[in-house]
Amino acid sequence: MEGLMMGTQLLISSLIRNADRNHGTTEIVTRTVEGPLHRYTYHDAHRRSRQLANALGSLGIKPGDRCATLAWNTYRHFEIYYAVSGMGAVCHTVNPRLFAPQISFILNHASDRCIFVDLTFVPLLEEMADEFKHVEAIVIMTDDEHMPKTSLPNVHCYESLINGHSDDYDWPEFDENTASSLCYTSGTTGDPKGVLYSHRSSLIHAFRSGLPDCFNLSARDAVLPVVPMFHVNAWGLPYVSAMVGCKIVFPGPAMDGASLQELIENEKVTFSAGVPTIWLGLLQYLEESGKNIQTLKRVVIGGSATPRSMTADFAEKHGAEVLHAWGMTEMSPIGTVNHPKYGMEDETPDQIYDRQVKQGREVFGAEMKIVDDDDRTLPNDGKAFGTLKVRGPSVCRAYYKEQRSDAHDENGWFATGDVATIDPNGYMHVTDHSKDVIKSG
Repeated sequence: MEGLMMGTQLLISSLIRNADRNHGTTEIVTRTVEGPLHRYTYHDAHRRSRQLANALGSLGIKPGDRCATLAWNTYRHFEIYYAVSGMGAVCHTVNPRLFAPQISFILNHASDRCIFVDLTFVPLLEEMADEFKHVEAIVIMTDDEHMPKTSLPNVHCYESLINGHSDDYDWPEFDENTASSLCYTSGTTGDPKGVLYSHRSSLIHAFRSGLPDCFNLSARDAVLPVVPMFHVNAWGLPYVSAMVGCKIVFPGPAMDGASLQELIENEKVTFSAGVPTIWLGLLQYLEESGKNIQTLKRVVIGGSATPRSMTADFAEKHGAEVLHAWGMTEMSPIGTVNHPKYGMEDETPDQIYDRQVKQGREVFGAEMKIVDDDDRTLPNDGKAFGTLKVRGPSVCRAYYKEQRSDAHDENGWFATGDVATIDPNGYMHVTDHSKDVIKSG
């Protein structure tokens, strides 16, 4: 018997529509590539995203086409996220920290028809422009005043492009399993591999991310996505923030301790996420300057193991809770977050710091197990260690343009390449790597 619920499709455009409708006056703040702070609202972001969707149509971009970005975390990048996927095309975020031959390979392998590029990365793109096989338009993400002289062909100015188009655009309805975004993982041997996310997988990941035992976000939070938007969709933060209505503070290219502290204090940031190296720089700056980050309550750290001393410094000196997380490009990326369970209320600080060394418990929708060399499931006793496998609606079932993958088995499990233990409380601890996980780039 079939249920009688509406068959509304889970589409990324519904997130920005929701943010406009229910949180339209909430701010999105950016430290721009050009320098000054930029402020506007979800209502403005939605309007400009619709303008961009019309502009992309005028460039000949159609559903299914790939549009690449080489860009920092900014409001324009946020608009591209929603305009490209919202119209049915694929937003392909490219890590500009890769070697030029890797970037060229990725752009050609993805058959990108359009590239959005921040001012910082125009020289990088100029070096490889002759190698592009499919690119028909390059959009420099700035205004007329800051447009550079460039040898790049078929160049457009972002602001001029969208200002020439109306915001009269109705987001199309289509199957939720349609591809929405594309990221390449460089954590494997050989050429980078493409992970193609769907609207459905991205929204399910956003639902999961907002859960109390994941990022625990609400409309009362101000989120600072330090993790790059070219790094697994900034761990999904641009999606879950729009879903729940968080204020967003984009750091742009300024990732030094002084710049981050200023944003956290001035914009009253309550939540942030990034890799340990970034937080090390912030903590060092706070120690040397004597300044503080009073509003920051939760810090998600992933990408590599969180040092025990970092957890202690955030908690004891700044009153911020560190949440150790783990995931992969192939998982959208969140797999585990280290929250306490019922009955752990009386943990001592030392017990908390010891627990936080582990990567955490699985978040619903990211089922995991450890297996031995014969693929037999091992016990969750905290002692047995084996290959970590995962499956779920936000885990890739194949790599882009590959017929088969040795990492996927016949029962739908994906071998992460990590060796881990899982204890009786469900806390997973990575003990060794045969491939890198969420990388800082």
